[in-house]
Amino acid sequence: MTMRCQALLGTFVEITIDQESDKAINQAFTAIGQVQNLMSFYDPLSELNQINRWAHQVSLVVHPWTAEIIQIAQEIYRQSNGLFNCGIGHRLVSAGLLPRHIDLSPYELGGIEDIHLIDPQTLRASKPLCLDLGGIAKGFAVDKAVESLIASGIKSGCVNAGGDLRVFGAPRSIQIRNPSLPNQLIDIGALQNGAIATSGLYFSNRDQEQSHIINPFAQDESEAYLHFSGSCSVLASKCVYADALTKVLALSGTHDHACFDHFSAKAIRIAA
Repeated sequence: MTMRCQALLGTFVEITIDQESDKAINQAFTAIGQVQNLMSFYDPLSELNQINRWAHQVSLVVHPWTAEIIQIAQEIYRQSNGLFNCGIGHRLVSAGLLPRHIDLSPYELGGIEDIHLIDPQTLRASKPLCLDLGGIAKGFAVDKAVESLIASGIKSGCVNAGGDLRVFGAPRSIQIRNPSLPNQLIDIGALQNGAIATSGLYFSNRDQEQSHIINPFAQDESEAYLHFSGSCSVLASKCVYADALTKVLALSGTHDHACFDHFSAKAIRIAA
């Protein structure tokens, strides 16, 4: 067994495989780093911020992974009836949770639905955008790392990015933070060939920070930030879906939203 950990995606990413292969793990971390470089809101030169700055003015040729995640985000937007929308970066900027790279005040901003793919790697936006992929990119990066490991011949392993994780091969026991006591873990059983992600505000509530879960339908900024005390977890085949659907669970407040069935996902809420 080989296990390595690196600081990426604003958290600690741990990769565990049931073989000895530093090369395979290095390539998986490289894939995660590439997602970070493409999609980081914090990096003013990232491809994401180039989309935010220019896509409403000119057509942009983007990396295949950027086009892929936008298409996934648009599918989740449609299936969730708009509950999941990455076009809420300005709300997080206003709350001081993301840096202010450009002046957004003159614009009426659009959302993920306002991006149009002209061809598989060329896009343009019909409205100015302030996209933030923080609600989906971590899961996407986990999936890319798993794809890299499998392509390297690894038969069994786990990629865990701050609690957003995917398991392949042999089953592994899974724990979720206790939202009442975040330093404690709750064992929820074993997972095989699947992913789980969790969203919670326990650390934000503890540190008296603004919520990072945004209601995309809020007209007034005071109503935009969702507050809750428990945790929302989603099990899915891929981590990109698990990651994004935790926000749908938190915002809808229901286990039986139609999009969970569409993505063959299962919802878990733990009360604080």
